[in-house]
Amino acid sequence: MNTIIYICGIYSFLFGVFHILFWKFFNWKTALQKLTLPNRAIMQILNLRLIYYFFFVAIICFSFPTELHTTELGKVFLIGNSIFWLGRTIEQFVFLQINHIKMHILTFLFVLGIALFALPLIL
Repeated sequence: MNTIIYICGIYSFLFGVFHILFWKFFNWKTALQKLTLPNRAIMQILNLRLIYYFFFVAIICFSFPTELHTTELGKVFLIGNSIFWLGRTIEQFVFLQINHIKMHILTFLFVLGIALFALPLIL
């Protein structure tokens, strides 16, 4: 079971790295200039908080794998993360209705997050 939780940590770490690259991937230096100052700030602040969150989740998964699947608090943490990815999957369909292979890959990765964090709870 610890192996699955370590994989959850790697998964979260990689999403943190992915979000660090948003400024470059999405050309935010130029693209965000089209937004108002508050909206530009909100986008970057939210992204920075997601980076922190993903790295925090990774650290918890790497540091406390046994506790995550054997304690009530750990199980709540896993459920919460699975629900996070469920919500992100639903939001993909609500806010980003683009029929492109990159969107389908992202959707698959979000569903993978649901499964990874739920798996220790059902095995």
